[in-house]
Amino acid sequence: MDHLRRIGALRRKLTRAGLSGLLVTHLPDLRYLCGFTGSSAALAVTRRAARMFTDGRYIAQASEEVQGAGVEIVSRSPAVAAVEWLGSQLGPPTEDQFAGFDPVHTTLADLQRWKGALPAKLRRNLLTPIAAPLVEPLRLVKDEDELNILREAALRGCRLFDHILGYLRPGLREIEVAAELEHQARLMGAQGMSFDTIVASGKRSALPHGHATESRLPKRGFLTLDFGIIHDGYCSDMTRTVYFGSPRPEERSAYQAVLEAQEAAVAAVTAGAACGDVDEAARSVLRNAELADAFTHSTGHGVGLEIHEAPRVGANQTTRLQAGMVVTIEPGIYLEGRFGVRIEDMVAVTRNGGEVLTPAPKALIEL
Repeated sequence: MDHLRRIGALRRKLTRAGLSGLLVTHLPDLRYLCGFTGSSAALAVTRRAARMFTDGRYIAQASEEVQGAGVEIVSRSPAVAAVEWLGSQLGPPTEDQFAGFDPVHTTLADLQRWKGALPAKLRRNLLTPIAAPLVEPLRLVKDEDELNILREAALRGCRLFDHILGYLRPGLREIEVAAELEHQARLMGAQGMSFDTIVASGKRSALPHGHATESRLPKRGFLTLDFGIIHDGYCSDMTRTVYFGSPRPEERSAYQAVLEAQEAAVAAVTAGAACGDVDEAARSVLRNAELADAFTHSTGHGVGLEIHEAPRVGANQTTRLQAGMVVTIEPGIYLEGRFGVRIEDMVAVTRNGGEVLTPAPKALIEL
């Protein structure tokens, strides 16, 4: 991956924002910019230089991974060391000599500690909160290397779904199903799960985030599986809902409505489409089926180094999709005390439509 290009793009954004430097402490942003995958680091970027700070546990790892920035091993807080370095590089702040930090990822205690490490003459003005994220917008559009990683992550998720279909049977506890998914994911080489696996069966399928419990899979009823893996740092995310036994007419028609809503939203994904219009494509189908009130969340979200990224695919969202973005499309309905259905794919935005990255079957599977 071209980390020099990424840092160069950040520098151009710094110039446009009137900043001379930036402190990066959010680890996914840091990984995106310089490739470091450790758990303790800070990156300082100026218009002329970039330096990453980490601790002694990562001497070899940082040497192998970091690109586009110098590396310094410190025995104190990496963020404090990065702030001190910025102070030494920028000197007394002037009208065009300020270092930004992201207030979204900074606590008040962090800020006080950073300022306390600076000389008195720099404490008041050197560090300034940025009005809008600078790195996150760069991460919105994935390059071809990222897209290939996300494709593989999604396909591994599909293989997990294929495996679990042969494992499922009434009477199993939901936590056993989650454990089997997570065990197989590790055997397939996953670095971990993207989020806590959702396994919600019977009446619990009406819980949008029904994490696995001791409840046993029913002889008759829906089972919703929502899971994802981390592959080479990038997340996958998919949901399938299956049925034990023979569905009742109401259950079958509800599933079909969700499937049609999901496919309508997938079909609406293309470069230039407003996120709100993609959401409406799903919502209008459920509205016609008189199920819109049971659709209680947004249609989807971006996914990449983090499981939830921009953009938000929701009602009235004006952000327009760009080729290279990867979003989830996951409408669902939730009828409290009865049942729920959700179907989710990862979709890469292209100039001419959407590329579904999770091609597992979506027609209702009856077990």
